[in-house]
Amino acid sequence: MDKTEVTALLRNVAEGKVTPEDAALKLKMQPIQEIGEYAKVDLHRGIRQGVPEVIYGAGKTKEQILGIAEAMRESGQETVLVTRISQEAADYVGAALPLSYNAQSKTGVIGPLPKPTGKGRVVVATGGTSDIPVAEEAAVTAEVLGNEVLRLYDVGVSGIHRLLSHMDAIMSARVIVAVAGMEGALPSVIGGLADCPVIAVPTSVGYGASLGGIAALLSMLNSCASGVSVVNIDNGFGAGYMASMINHLD
Repeated sequence: MDKTEVTALLRNVAEGKVTPEDAALKLKMQPIQEIGEYAKVDLHRGIRQGVPEVIYGAGKTKEQILGIAEAMRESGQETVLVTRISQEAADYVGAALPLSYNAQSKTGVIGPLPKPTGKGRVVVATGGTSDIPVAEEAAVTAEVLGNEVLRLYDVGVSGIHRLLSHMDAIMSARVIVAVAGMEGALPSVIGGLADCPVIAVPTSVGYGASLGGIAALLSMLNSCASGVSVVNIDNGFGAGYMASMINHLD
Protein backbone atom coordinates (compact mmCIF):
# COMPACT_ATOMS: atom_id res chain seq x y z
CA MET A 1 0.00 0.00 0.00
CA ASP A 2 1.38 3.42 -0.96
CA LYS A 3 0.37 7.00 -0.08
CA THR A 4 -2.17 7.17 -2.90
CA GLU A 5 -3.90 4.00 -1.72
CA VAL A 6 -3.97 5.25 1.88
CA THR A 7 -5.57 8.51 0.74
CA ALA A 8 -8.15 6.58 -1.31
CA LEU A 9 -8.89 4.33 1.67
CA LEU A 10 -9.47 7.30 3.96
CA ARG A 11 -11.64 8.97 1.35
CA ASN A 12 -13.76 5.82 1.15
CA VAL A 13 -14.17 5.92 4.93
CA ALA A 14 -15.29 9.54 4.75
CA GLU A 15 -17.81 8.66 2.04
CA GLY A 16 -19.14 5.67 3.99
CA LYS A 17 -17.93 3.08 1.49
CA VAL A 18 -15.58 1.44 4.00
CA THR A 19 -16.11 1.08 7.72
CA PRO A 20 -13.54 2.62 10.08
CA GLU A 21 -12.92 -0.86 11.51
CA ASP A 22 -12.07 -2.32 8.10
CA ALA A 23 -9.80 0.62 7.32
CA ALA A 24 -8.02 0.27 10.67
CA LEU A 25 -7.48 -3.42 9.99
CA LYS A 26 -5.84 -2.66 6.65
CA LEU A 27 -3.58 -0.01 8.17
CA LYS A 28 -2.65 -2.23 11.11
CA MET A 29 -1.33 -5.02 8.92
CA GLN A 30 2.16 -6.09 9.90
CA PRO A 31 4.52 -3.39 8.51
CA ILE A 32 7.49 -5.77 8.46
CA GLN A 33 7.39 -9.36 7.28
CA GLU A 34 10.19 -11.66 8.36
CA ILE A 35 11.21 -14.29 5.81
CA GLY A 36 13.23 -17.07 7.37
CA GLU A 37 16.40 -15.70 8.93
CA TYR A 38 17.56 -13.73 5.92
CA ALA A 39 15.15 -10.83 5.34
CA LYS A 40 12.77 -8.41 7.00
CA VAL A 41 10.63 -6.96 4.20
CA ASP A 42 9.50 -3.36 4.77
CA LEU A 43 5.87 -3.46 3.62
CA HIS A 44 5.05 0.10 4.75
CA ARG A 45 7.81 1.91 2.88
CA GLY A 46 5.36 2.95 0.17
CA ILE A 47 3.20 4.63 2.82
CA ARG A 48 6.15 6.46 4.39
CA GLN A 49 8.08 7.42 1.28
CA GLY A 50 5.71 7.02 -1.64
CA VAL A 51 7.87 4.31 -3.22
CA PRO A 52 7.83 0.68 -2.06
CA GLU A 53 10.95 -1.32 -1.28
CA VAL A 54 13.31 -2.31 -4.09
CA ILE A 55 15.30 -5.56 -4.02
CA TYR A 56 19.08 -5.25 -4.35
CA GLY A 57 19.98 -8.55 -5.95
CA ALA A 58 23.77 -8.59 -5.59
CA GLY A 59 24.88 -10.85 -2.75
CA LYS A 60 21.49 -12.57 -2.46
CA THR A 61 20.78 -16.10 -3.59
CA LYS A 62 18.14 -16.68 -6.24
CA GLU A 63 15.98 -18.37 -3.60
CA GLN A 64 16.22 -15.33 -1.33
CA ILE A 65 15.29 -12.95 -4.15
CA LEU A 66 12.25 -15.06 -5.01
CA GLY A 67 11.15 -15.27 -1.38
CA ILE A 68 11.36 -11.51 -0.89
CA ALA A 69 9.60 -10.80 -4.19
CA GLU A 70 6.77 -13.21 -3.40
CA ALA A 71 6.22 -11.55 -0.01
CA MET A 72 6.07 -8.12 -1.64
CA ARG A 73 3.62 -9.30 -4.29
CA GLU A 74 1.43 -11.03 -1.71
CA SER A 75 1.26 -7.77 0.27
CA GLY A 76 -0.29 -6.04 -2.76
CA GLN A 77 2.78 -4.56 -4.49
CA GLU A 78 1.94 -4.93 -8.17
CA THR A 79 5.37 -4.06 -9.59
CA VAL A 80 8.67 -5.06 -7.99
CA LEU A 81 12.08 -3.82 -9.13
CA VAL A 82 15.16 -5.99 -8.63
CA THR A 83 18.55 -4.37 -9.28
CA ARG A 84 21.92 -6.06 -9.88
CA ILE A 85 20.33 -9.45 -10.55
CA SER A 86 22.17 -12.10 -12.57
CA GLN A 87 20.73 -13.87 -15.60
CA GLU A 88 20.66 -17.13 -13.64
CA ALA A 89 18.70 -15.60 -10.77
CA ALA A 90 16.37 -13.81 -13.20
CA ASP A 91 15.60 -17.08 -14.96
CA TYR A 92 14.87 -18.75 -11.62
CA VAL A 93 12.59 -15.97 -10.37
CA GLY A 94 10.98 -15.64 -13.80
CA ALA A 95 9.87 -19.26 -13.69
CA ALA A 96 7.63 -18.39 -10.74
CA LEU A 97 6.78 -14.72 -11.29
CA PRO A 98 6.21 -12.53 -14.39
CA LEU A 99 9.71 -11.05 -14.59
CA SER A 100 11.15 -9.11 -17.54
CA TYR A 101 14.96 -8.95 -17.55
CA ASN A 102 17.20 -6.18 -18.87
CA ALA A 103 20.55 -7.86 -19.44
CA GLN A 104 22.43 -4.59 -19.96
CA SER A 105 21.49 -3.07 -16.63
CA LYS A 106 21.00 -6.40 -14.80
CA THR A 107 17.58 -5.25 -13.62
CA GLY A 108 14.45 -7.34 -13.34
CA VAL A 109 10.92 -5.93 -13.31
CA ILE A 110 8.25 -8.18 -11.84
CA GLY A 111 4.77 -7.20 -12.99
CA PRO A 112 3.67 -4.44 -15.36
CA LEU A 113 5.27 -1.03 -15.78
CA PRO A 114 2.98 1.67 -14.41
CA LYS A 115 1.60 4.46 -16.54
CA PRO A 116 3.75 7.60 -16.32
CA THR A 117 2.56 9.94 -13.56
CA GLY A 118 5.50 12.34 -13.57
CA LYS A 119 5.04 16.00 -14.48
CA GLY A 120 7.39 15.85 -17.45
CA ARG A 121 10.08 13.79 -19.12
CA VAL A 122 13.26 12.33 -17.65
CA VAL A 123 16.19 12.35 -20.09
CA VAL A 124 18.99 9.83 -19.52
CA ALA A 125 22.17 10.64 -21.45
CA THR A 126 25.53 8.88 -21.64
CA GLY A 127 28.96 10.00 -22.67
CA GLY A 128 29.69 6.71 -24.43
CA THR A 129 28.29 3.31 -25.26
CA SER A 130 30.27 1.76 -22.40
CA ASP A 131 28.22 3.83 -19.93
CA ILE A 132 24.92 2.33 -21.08
CA PRO A 133 24.64 -0.41 -18.40
CA VAL A 134 24.60 2.20 -15.62
CA ALA A 135 22.33 4.48 -17.64
CA GLU A 136 19.89 1.64 -18.25
CA GLU A 137 19.68 1.02 -14.50
CA ALA A 138 18.70 4.67 -14.09
CA ALA A 139 16.23 4.55 -16.98
CA VAL A 140 14.52 1.34 -15.86
CA THR A 141 14.30 2.63 -12.29
CA ALA A 142 12.65 5.84 -13.46
CA GLU A 143 10.19 3.91 -15.64
CA VAL A 144 9.22 1.57 -12.79
CA LEU A 145 8.57 4.65 -10.63
CA GLY A 146 6.15 6.09 -13.19
CA ASN A 147 8.13 8.36 -15.50
CA GLU A 148 8.41 8.89 -19.23
CA VAL A 149 12.06 8.34 -20.11
CA LEU A 150 14.00 9.44 -23.20
CA ARG A 151 17.39 7.83 -23.76
CA LEU A 152 20.23 9.78 -25.45
CA TYR A 153 23.18 7.41 -25.62
CA ASP A 154 26.73 8.02 -26.87
CA VAL A 155 26.50 11.82 -26.93
CA GLY A 156 29.75 12.60 -25.12
CA VAL A 157 32.11 15.55 -25.39
CA SER A 158 34.52 13.84 -27.78
CA GLY A 159 31.90 14.55 -30.46
CA ILE A 160 29.93 17.44 -29.00
CA HIS A 161 27.81 17.83 -32.14
CA ARG A 162 26.04 14.58 -31.17
CA LEU A 163 24.71 16.22 -28.02
CA LEU A 164 23.91 19.55 -29.66
CA SER A 165 21.72 17.82 -32.23
CA HIS A 166 19.36 16.92 -29.36
CA MET A 167 18.93 20.41 -27.93
CA ASP A 168 15.14 20.15 -28.14
CA ALA A 169 15.16 17.14 -25.82
CA ILE A 170 17.67 18.76 -23.47
CA MET A 171 15.72 22.01 -23.22
CA SER A 172 12.32 20.32 -22.75
CA ALA A 173 13.38 17.84 -20.04
CA ARG A 174 12.18 18.24 -16.46
CA VAL A 175 15.25 16.46 -15.09
CA ILE A 176 18.34 14.99 -16.79
CA VAL A 177 20.51 12.09 -15.70
CA ALA A 178 23.98 12.47 -17.22
CA VAL A 179 26.12 9.33 -17.08
CA ALA A 180 29.83 9.40 -17.93
CA GLY A 181 33.16 7.79 -17.16
CA MET A 182 36.67 8.81 -18.26
CA GLU A 183 37.00 12.50 -17.23
CA GLY A 184 33.25 12.83 -16.54
CA ALA A 185 32.72 16.06 -18.50
CA LEU A 186 29.22 15.39 -19.86
CA PRO A 187 27.18 16.65 -16.84
CA SER A 188 29.00 20.00 -16.84
CA VAL A 189 28.26 20.51 -20.52
CA ILE A 190 24.61 19.57 -20.11
CA GLY A 191 24.39 21.68 -16.96
CA GLY A 192 25.50 24.68 -18.98
CA LEU A 193 22.72 24.12 -21.53
CA ALA A 194 19.68 22.90 -19.60
CA ASP A 195 17.27 24.83 -17.36
CA CYS A 196 16.41 21.80 -15.20
CA PRO A 197 18.21 19.79 -12.50
CA VAL A 198 21.03 17.57 -13.76
CA ILE A 199 21.94 14.42 -11.85
CA ALA A 200 25.51 13.37 -12.62
CA VAL A 201 26.46 9.69 -12.47
CA PRO A 202 30.18 8.84 -12.63
CA THR A 203 30.95 5.38 -14.01
CA SER A 204 33.94 3.13 -13.52
CA VAL A 205 34.61 3.24 -17.28
CA GLY A 206 38.08 4.40 -18.29
CA TYR A 207 41.81 3.66 -18.36
CA GLY A 208 44.11 3.42 -15.33
CA ALA A 209 44.19 7.07 -14.32
CA SER A 210 40.40 7.14 -14.15
CA LEU A 211 40.86 5.17 -10.90
CA GLY A 212 37.70 3.13 -11.29
CA GLY A 213 35.48 6.17 -11.61
CA ILE A 214 37.07 8.39 -8.96
CA ALA A 215 38.39 10.80 -11.60
CA ALA A 216 34.89 11.22 -13.06
CA LEU A 217 33.41 11.57 -9.58
CA LEU A 218 35.82 14.36 -8.64
CA SER A 219 35.24 16.14 -11.97
CA MET A 220 31.49 16.09 -11.40
CA LEU A 221 31.80 17.25 -7.79
CA ASN A 222 33.92 20.15 -9.02
CA SER A 223 31.56 21.11 -11.84
CA CYS A 224 31.26 24.85 -12.41
CA ALA A 225 27.78 24.41 -13.95
CA SER A 226 24.96 25.32 -11.57
CA GLY A 227 22.19 22.83 -10.89
CA VAL A 228 24.36 19.72 -11.07
CA SER A 229 24.22 17.16 -8.24
CA VAL A 230 26.21 13.94 -8.05
CA VAL A 231 25.49 10.37 -6.94
CA ASN A 232 27.96 7.59 -6.22
CA ILE A 233 30.03 5.75 -8.82
CA ASP A 234 27.88 3.45 -11.01
CA ASN A 235 24.78 4.28 -8.94
CA GLY A 236 22.22 4.32 -11.74
CA PHE A 237 19.47 3.28 -9.33
CA GLY A 238 20.06 6.26 -7.04
CA ALA A 239 20.03 8.63 -10.00
CA GLY A 240 16.81 7.19 -11.44
CA TYR A 241 15.13 7.33 -8.03
CA MET A 242 16.13 10.97 -7.45
CA ALA A 243 15.03 11.91 -10.98
CA SER A 244 11.63 10.41 -10.27
CA MET A 245 11.30 12.36 -7.02
CA ILE A 246 12.06 15.61 -8.84
CA ASN A 247 9.73 14.78 -11.71
CA HIS A 248 6.84 14.15 -9.31
CA LEU A 249 7.17 17.44 -7.44
CA ASP A 250 4.30 19.88 -7.96
